[in-house]
Amino acid sequence: MDFSFDEAQQLFRDSVDRFVAEHYDFETRQRIVATDDGYLPEHWQRFAELGWLALPFPEGYGGLDGTPVDTMIIMESFGRGLVASPYLSSVVVAGHILNRAATEQQKQALLPALSDGSLRLTFAFAEPTSRFDLADVSTTATEDGAGYRLNGYKCVVHYANTAHKVLVSARTTGNQRDPMGVSLFLVDMGASGVSARHYPTIDGQRAADIKLDNVRVDADDLIGDKDHASAFIEETCDHGIAATCAEAVGAMSVLYEMTLEYIKTREQFGKTLGSFQALQHRMVDVFMACELCRSMVYAATCRLTESTAERQCTASAAKVQVGKAGRLVGHEAIQLHGGMGMTDELPIGHYLKRLTMINTMFGDIAYHTARFRRTANYFSL
Repeated sequence: MDFSFDEAQQLFRDSVDRFVAEHYDFETRQRIVATDDGYLPEHWQRFAELGWLALPFPEGYGGLDGTPVDTMIIMESFGRGLVASPYLSSVVVAGHILNRAATEQQKQALLPALSDGSLRLTFAFAEPTSRFDLADVSTTATEDGAGYRLNGYKCVVHYANTAHKVLVSARTTGNQRDPMGVSLFLVDMGASGVSARHYPTIDGQRAADIKLDNVRVDADDLIGDKDHASAFIEETCDHGIAATCAEAVGAMSVLYEMTLEYIKTREQFGKTLGSFQALQHRMVDVFMACELCRSMVYAATCRLTESTAERQCTASAAKVQVGKAGRLVGHEAIQLHGGMGMTDELPIGHYLKRLTMINTMFGDIAYHTARFRRTANYFSL
């Protein structure tokens, strides 16, 4: 498989890298995550002007007909700059659900607004007892005349504080862990019965726990076919995995570069740290971990449009490797920087916090190791 970028993709990558470098240095990033929203609305509008919000969607709905590789390019650059924004939750995840499952009327109403930045979405699928099992849904949606009543509790809903609407997975039939019987609904964050507890996550970004208390939605708010949302949720989360893993590759690359530069200049016992062979070997291990992750993320991204088993297997393989490598690269960066690596004033600890958060998003190492074993027999890597 050829992982090299073509000319257009390389130019696009350079433009995203340039924007992040010019507008998202570490000091600026720290000021941004300290705000109430956790991101800059003017940056969001700039994303819209640059076409990044419209990138994954068809031209007929105001999009640019981009591919998962284009999304990967953006997310890798965001990882390098530790960019905090609702891009993943609103465009990559919630946007993918609408693009794949919504009706023509729903797409015409929602995707252009999502593309121009006037609409922000998020996706509420996790519950306190689900433990990464996407079919484990206890939130219920019961029919009420021409609509539904939603009751339940969703946790760690990313950037719900800035979202106008939230996509909610709810059970319409079956038992709590049945794959069948799950449906998706679009809920206004200001609707009666919706309450949220907002909080910052360990990486400085934002999330919320959302309670749904007898929330009334119309039949037109049903996204996709009733009882058959599980396949779309699984597919969407695999796209989220590829995107977050690309972000992690960007973050790990910066940690490697910063640490390499440090040991080349920092002196101990009259010699630079980089002259000690043991430290050279450790840096080689870090470099190899970063490059292996990059290859696996590129492969997972390219296979997002393949069969379900192939998509799931490569996504899980990338998630496991990124989880392990993120821990290795982050810990080595801190250790080789010494005591200063633990301080908030140095970016290193903040990159490690983001890598730690990415490890838990859409399933951790243990969950995806098990899923890889279940799906790897269906095809040859």
